[in-house]
Amino acid sequence: MTADIRLLVLDIDGTLAGQSNQISAPVLERVRAVQQRGVAGAIATGRRYQSALRFHQLVGSTLPLMAYQGAMIKCPQRQTLHRHTPLPRPLALDLLEYLAPLEAQGDLSIHLYIDDQLHVRQVLTDTEAYAERSGIAPIPSGDLGALMASNPGLETTKLLTLSQNTELLGDLQRQLRHRYPESDLYLTRSVESFVEATHPLANKGEAVRFLAEELLTLHPDQVMAIGDNFNDLEMIRYVGLGIAMGDAPTAVQAAADWVAPGVEADGVAAALERFLL
Repeated sequence: MTADIRLLVLDIDGTLAGQSNQISAPVLERVRAVQQRGVAGAIATGRRYQSALRFHQLVGSTLPLMAYQGAMIKCPQRQTLHRHTPLPRPLALDLLEYLAPLEAQGDLSIHLYIDDQLHVRQVLTDTEAYAERSGIAPIPSGDLGALMASNPGLETTKLLTLSQNTELLGDLQRQLRHRYPESDLYLTRSVESFVEATHPLANKGEAVRFLAEELLTLHPDQVMAIGDNFNDLEMIRYVGLGIAMGDAPTAVQAAADWVAPGVEADGVAAALERFLL
């Protein structure tokens, strides 16, 4: 066991859960074994809070759950909201206006998360598939810009664009990065068919830093994290021991200290056996 690791942080999709949307028995057994040895376990995910909750409960975590790339950090046991960093309203409205023509043409769909609920213009096939995997009941709300503009108190925790045209999403991400400085907007992709936008402080690296340093008084070298995609990069770079899954993009693997087998080969179990058990 790596002697100085006191916190293990796990991503969900592509890391803990593969195609089945479940945690395999070997992975779950080893995650629980690590915690029994005194290493605290935590979840950091792009999913909404309620969608991530069952994974948090399955692994037996007693720590706050880091959802929406870290835009919401909440303790399920005490219902304590430690941090919520929604998109600034003017920025959310500007984003919706910018994306509206693409959505009107059917090139993409926009998912807006408000009060841990998913609001969409209308429920399309892509949204149905996404909702089924995430356990979300989408709320058809018509014009999302009008929804936000007519309700001054509404705040969106995350804005997600979904499209099977991954080339279009790549171009869109580049356009948005040119339009909005990093200090105003955090943009990432957790899977190829998503581009996700959150508050600039809402990324997994900052979320894990907050949990480790401010809540647990740990140093980065006492933290191990495992992830599989670009939204895990900041987290993998922050921790003392960063693990990328074998299915991760090349840039994510290059940032990691070790590359585990893929999710369908129980890569998390292999990493925990190698470093913590």
